[in-house]
Amino acid sequence: MRVMLLEDDAVVRDAVGDSLIDAGFAVDRAGTIVEAELLVVANAYDCFVLDRTVPGGDSLNTLREWRADGVVTPALFLTALDDVADRVAGFEVGGDDYLVKPFAIVELVARVRRLCRQQVVPTAVVLMLGDLQVNTAKREVERGGISLSLTAKEFAVLERMLANVDAVVTKEELMEHCWDERTDPRSNTVEVHIASLRRKLGQPPLIHTVRGSGYRAGEE
Repeated sequence: MRVMLLEDDAVVRDAVGDSLIDAGFAVDRAGTIVEAELLVVANAYDCFVLDRTVPGGDSLNTLREWRADGVVTPALFLTALDDVADRVAGFEVGGDDYLVKPFAIVELVARVRRLCRQQVVPTAVVLMLGDLQVNTAKREVERGGISLSLTAKEFAVLERMLANVDAVVTKEELMEHCWDERTDPRSNTVEVHIASLRRKLGQPPLIHTVRGSGYRAGEE
């Protein structure tokens, strides 16, 4: 799941961005309206986290423009503007959530995960494939009744694969949704994480290579 974070305070931006990455998200960071607009043009996101007052203007106006252009990505305003009128204005332009500073990082992560789940996997909390069960809310994975321990990035890859069972998911799609712009697209990080997932999921294999195309989650 990929998030665009707009926050002009570098300390807050790094703290929030790093916490979201630790929770398994891919995060692209912007400090100005212009930077955010460039990211949104170049990438597909599962959620926006937007500070209100940043260099270039009020992100409330920016989100209004994105909504008018047909951008439906869920958006959470993360701001010190805490009047009722401010919160209402955020919802009226198309915001999906509003969290006032100071905030608890665990609450922010939970809210972002909920918004991303609306976007990526709207139909199921528990994803299943054969004897594999993935609880996306609790972030628990079991196969054959045995609990499996996955890294945050492995979980993100598996969740994306299971949201597209029996369909081919390309390396580029996995890079787009599970990593951020700082990851070299020429690296073998996708292959490494797929190989690790296969080892942990065990036999019979549930993730298959489709030569020349990508990967497919499914039973033999």
